[in-house]
Amino acid sequence: MDRCIVLVDAGYLLGAAASLLAGEPSRSRITVDHNALVQGLRDRAESETERPLLRIYWFDGAPDRVPQPEHRRLRVMPRVTVRLGALTRSDGRWAQKGVDAAMHAELTELARNRACSDVVLVTGDGDLLPGMMAAKEHGVAVHLWAVQAADGDYNQSEDLVAEADERRVLDRTWITKAVRAKELTGACAPQPATRPEIAAILSAPLPESAMPGVAERTAEKPEHVAARAAGDAGERGPAAKGVPTPKDLAALRAPGTQPPAQQPATATLRWSSDKGWVDRPGTVAEPQEAAALPTLAQLTTAEQRWADREEDITTVGGDPFEVGQVFARRWMGRLADQTHLQKLSGMYPRVPHRIDGELLRYAARFGLLAHKDDQIDEHDRYAIRAGFWRELDVQAPAENAPTGDG
Repeated sequence: MDRCIVLVDAGYLLGAAASLLAGEPSRSRITVDHNALVQGLRDRAESETERPLLRIYWFDGAPDRVPQPEHRRLRVMPRVTVRLGALTRSDGRWAQKGVDAAMHAELTELARNRACSDVVLVTGDGDLLPGMMAAKEHGVAVHLWAVQAADGDYNQSEDLVAEADERRVLDRTWITKAVRAKELTGACAPQPATRPEIAAILSAPLPESAMPGVAERTAEKPEHVAARAAGDAGERGPAAKGVPTPKDLAALRAPGTQPPAQQPATATLRWSSDKGWVDRPGTVAEPQEAAALPTLAQLTTAEQRWADREEDITTVGGDPFEVGQVFARRWMGRLADQTHLQKLSGMYPRVPHRIDGELLRYAARFGLLAHKDDQIDEHDRYAIRAGFWRELDVQAPAENAPTGDG
């Protein structure tokens, strides 16, 4: 068939891009515009092979092969198929398992079935040499693409390079059309709260009893903060200086830390989740009317539940902010009594416990728990809730829309 296919080893492509732009192969050091990257791969493949694109296969690793948000975004793009291997941690380093074998199997199967006339390989692993040789024997032209190496040397197997029919280099100019190096402002620098909803969540009132824990955290020496952050797998640093985490708040109610009589009677907590200060005597964590608000599960029929799952798989990319928006849109759209919306808006910026727990459980479907010991990253939690409030602000009538004063 006179078509071309692109097989991408994402670990190689993005790791080499990170080395080129940020000086180290860690993918956390770069930001990727996946739409621009996929379009760039397609345009260049069609130009160099002079064949229309059939499909781009994106091979990557993921913990327990659970698609991460970037994989969800990729797999719903036209002409893109995502294949996931395992991502395991050994001696403090992450390693892909099964990705090379999957690429080899796909390459040989496509060639055997004459699915294409040209294959573009974006990889550097010599383990693909047998697959490349088999593809050539079936009459397929193999194009090998490399990412420009930071030190000017090869970052590909020499045998792989020698066996390829054509070889091209994706240079810095091409890479930077879709990939950027992150600017680091400090080892523990928090991400800026660029959205007003996140700023409102951060500035919500805290119980006075939480302040000793805050003071203790903010009094830590910089080197202690750095050491604690480095040892906290998957954490991106504190959300903001002086902001207690859910663990800080939960510790305030630990046995022996504070008598129940000293607990604040009307404490307003920044965090609402399915753990922590819930159903504890002596604490009013949220207005009583919050208990009357229906959950999304109560508002959803079996048919809607099936349609929701279909949308999650085929449309929702999994970005934390987007996840919050999708959840809020469904909740609002299924309310029969709009007074519930007015009640919820009056609680801004705090999401009631029952709805918030359901929101976070929904977010967990999108791979946001990976590397975090079954806990969603603190910044992701802010973004999920911010997306929830932004959607309410956009979709709700003006008189019901939440405001920063609420």
